[in-house]
Amino acid sequence: MPILNRLEETRRLDGVSDRLQSAVTAAVRPQRLRDLLHGTWLGHPLHPVLVQVPVGAFVSTAILDLLPGRRGAPAPLLAVGIAATAPAVAAGWLDWSQMTRDRRRVGLVHAGANVVALGLYTASLLARRSGRTARGKLLGYAGLTVAGLGAYLGGHLAYAQAGGTNQAAPDLARLPEDWTEICSLAAVPEGRTVVRLLGDVPVLLYRITDRVSALVERCGHETGPLGEGEVTGEGWNACVVCPWHGSTFRLSDGSVVHGPAANNQPMIPVRVRDGRVELRQP
Repeated sequence: MPILNRLEETRRLDGVSDRLQSAVTAAVRPQRLRDLLHGTWLGHPLHPVLVQVPVGAFVSTAILDLLPGRRGAPAPLLAVGIAATAPAVAAGWLDWSQMTRDRRRVGLVHAGANVVALGLYTASLLARRSGRTARGKLLGYAGLTVAGLGAYLGGHLAYAQAGGTNQAAPDLARLPEDWTEICSLAAVPEGRTVVRLLGDVPVLLYRITDRVSALVERCGHETGPLGEGEVTGEGWNACVVCPWHGSTFRLSDGSVVHGPAANNQPMIPVRVRDGRVELRQP
């Protein structure tokens, strides 16, 4: 949609966005907490999982409000939904802080809509508890409308802008289906990473003795150049650290060790034959 394209390009939001990014980064320092909120341990972002509780509670409240004889029933659901927003907000802000500026612009409006929705839901709960049920229902439906707008922006951020998706995965489909030579074994230095092209796909190779592992070289988080990243550790426990945002992946199997990446780095099947390194699609 043209309006969303304009939002992605609205640089006037960058002043607020940059200050908020610095604040979030400064507030969430411990690596374990960052990994927890990013969903590194889960295998995909945690934020979409956490939002299911408040969304379910708010939608259920709206449905119960349509049924007769349910005057007090929706209030506990509404309270659960409001309380459950806290962890979802924490995970969402941390993910947002590690995105590119165009994504952060959309994410900022997404968050703003959800703040307004949360305010409306809180007012709805207070109205219900003071006996003003009709006003509470009205505020609840207003909250659902604004939350729907926020969800639409969140969907655009995830699907149109690929925020939170593994951006390295599409490279696998561009690899040859059959075993194809990429280089000689001697061209891969032992205990270090090297980047070689297979077609137009950059591949990160790592070798220990005569064994070689191959990863898509573009970081799955924001396409950072893993070939320029630092290698930490030794042998098959060694990891590569993305130079852009610090995502850390084990070189032997692509497992994500530290975020902000929440997905493993895509691995490429590799074999060594007659001193030549060959790769193909998984």
